Amino acid sequence: MTITIKDIARQAGVAHTTVSRALRGSPLVAAETSERIRQIAAESGYRPSAAARSLKTNRSQVLGVVVSSLDDPFFSEILQGIESVTQEHGYSLFAAASQHDPQREQKIVQAMLEHRADGVIICSTPFSAEQAHHLLEYGRPIVVVNNQAAEEYRYSIYHDDVDGSQQVTRHLIDLGHRRIAYLGNASSGRTTLDRLAGFQQAMQSAGLPILDGYLYQAAGGGPADGLAAAHHFSGLMQSQAADLERHSMLQSASLLPPTAVVCFNDMLAIGLLQGLSLAGWRVPQDISIAGFDNIVFSAYTQPPLTTFDQPKRYIGAEAARLILELLQTPGGDMARWEPKIRLLRGRLLPRASTASPDPTLPSPSQEQRWRGG
Repeated sequence: MTITIKDIARQAGVAHTTVSRALRGSPLVAAETSERIRQIAAESGYRPSAAARSLKTNRSQVLGVVVSSLDDPFFSEILQGIESVTQEHGYSLFAAASQHDPQREQKIVQAMLEHRADGVIICSTPFSAEQAHHLLEYGRPIVVVNNQAAEEYRYSIYHDDVDGSQQVTRHLIDLGHRRIAYLGNASSGRTTLDRLAGFQQAMQSAGLPILDGYLYQAAGGGPADGLAAAHHFSGLMQSQAADLERHSMLQSASLLPPTAVVCFNDMLAIGLLQGLSLAGWRVPQDISIAGFDNIVFSAYTQPPLTTFDQPKRYIGAEAARLILELLQTPGGDMARWEPKIRLLRGRLLPRASTASPDPTLPSPSQEQRWRGG
């Protein structure tokens, strides 16, 4: 049997409006009466009706969250950060994955509107401006996280990927690497451009060239894409080694294989680690590998993966705080609200997948023989 406010009112001998006020913590009800009402509610197993509350407040207490993929550990930690804040404020999450599919995006937006989500946090890197505009038309505030078009939104949280990629690249340079490659994610838009820019800036600042074949864009950002990319780098290394075997002296710096790879994310790096291992290359003895994001699995690879730790849960928590702040802002034209853009930074986590290069291997300025494998 469902217990209602009227049942509690009859048992307490007060009006149902008094019960409603007491359960909301209103100062209009005497402390003794409020305590007695709350005790009766607890003993009777009363649960407030979310639907009834929604009708009264015009709020559903539901927030939509759109991510690129639900099986990516990166987004899982973002979601945990969002939930840690929203739960405290009585909000539930309606999470959905876009899978980089415009038709899925359209259905997700429609479902969130039908469920009357009070606001939406977009963590999906490519999310169409058309669907975002559709949400705004219905008066739903939007906060974006690491979005490829964050500058087009008034409220965004994003990580300084240029700085992070610079730190990873400088770490390899400081170890003595001079031939460093970059493995990107062609589907990630702004994010891969920022991380590539950080890599290029660090190389340029150190006066180091980026040789032919050293920039490779995988089709996606998963382990399978990293495994496929291993064929590129392994083939590059093998062909270059063979070329060097045919020459007694080094003919061109472009023949030299990379001694390190900066990966767009940890998922690609994990696939690359496996692929290079299957091809007979040792990490870090033959080549150093660095990832980005510090997903939970990165500490358990063999060897443990050097990575850049984005404060993922904190990013999620900040996004939740921002959208709750917007929801508490007095109504009216959202276009008149002050823009809020928060830039966060992480930290480098050196582990065993990176080390100084073998001193017997040549640098671009050395004319000596390099033997692969």
